Amino acid sequence: MVAGVQPGRRGNRGGRHRRSSSRTADLVKDRADQREPTLRESVPAVLVGERIDRVVALLADVSRSRAGDSIDRGLVSLNGVVVGLRSRRVAGGEELVVVDLGREATHVPEPDPSVAIDFLYEDDQVLVVDKPAGLVVHPGAGNLEGTLVNGLLARYPDLAGVGSAARPGIVHRLDQGTSGALVVARTEESYASLVDQLAERTVGRRYRALVWGQPESAIGVVDAPIGRSGRDRTRMAVISSGRPARTRYEQLQAWEGPPEVSLLECRLETGRTHQIRVHLSAIGHPLIGDAVYGGDRSGRPGGGQVASLERPFLHAAHLAFDHPTGGGRISIESPLPADLAEVLDRLGAPAVPD
Repeated sequence: MVAGVQPGRRGNRGGRHRRSSSRTADLVKDRADQREPTLRESVPAVLVGERIDRVVALLADVSRSRAGDSIDRGLVSLNGVVVGLRSRRVAGGEELVVVDLGREATHVPEPDPSVAIDFLYEDDQVLVVDKPAGLVVHPGAGNLEGTLVNGLLARYPDLAGVGSAARPGIVHRLDQGTSGALVVARTEESYASLVDQLAERTVGRRYRALVWGQPESAIGVVDAPIGRSGRDRTRMAVISSGRPARTRYEQLQAWEGPPEVSLLECRLETGRTHQIRVHLSAIGHPLIGDAVYGGDRSGRPGGGQVASLERPFLHAAHLAFDHPTGGGRISIESPLPADLAEVLDRLGAPAVPD
């Protein structure tokens, strides 16, 4: 039986091989110890039981294969112990350190004062940014400059290295096409607190979303796992092997049309990539302006009233969290930006008022 095969038991040759492999592992570890980590984070409780290669991919924002390669090279550790197996499961709360993830993850952003930033809240522990649509949150493949992080570093140099070198201070993200409130940690203490709050789902996040059609129920929950699409790896999809995801929604306004559309308030219980966009598309009500997930329907009757929108109608309107150093509950509102307000104005009076 294959399961009974035990490598390394054929005399001295096997012994030399084991010692050689051990020395190689030690050398790899020594080299890793001498490098600056590109990721140092506490594994959030929401990832308990996940494979380490998946955890690294999610937290470092790299591909699963790149994460696995780093594990194979001895560049990933939990609580100071090098991880040897990609299939190792995390318990939650461990200190995860990853070094030398390559250019995709090790690019250190430079300050850029030309990036315009509006702040909704500022103190010595946290910042809340009013992110405009079109602005990428942090550097990544194809977007190494001109991101929110570059602008933040120009105004707050002390952010450098908070949380991670590649995306300092960033504890959650908004898609490039999404506008609204986003919290940034200014210290390691605040970073750890906010990450824990997100994992424990005590951060309040409410979004405004304009969708095609009217949901069967004015108040509902979409509970469906989300993962990478098997047909297009740049897209997310509802798939059985995905990660658990829950989105609550409530219909605020409705227009019987044409066009027939609804304004929803969405509340995240989890924070998966493209979650609201994927969930609303999955129930047959994609976001206005979201060409990726079926929301480009300008050819429909009345669609011309919303055709000018060049991004998904999705705005992070409300953000609430406990201040990391005991300053009480912080509640922030972000006003609807002009491009989205203009769409609502063109639609006129709704059939179902707010």
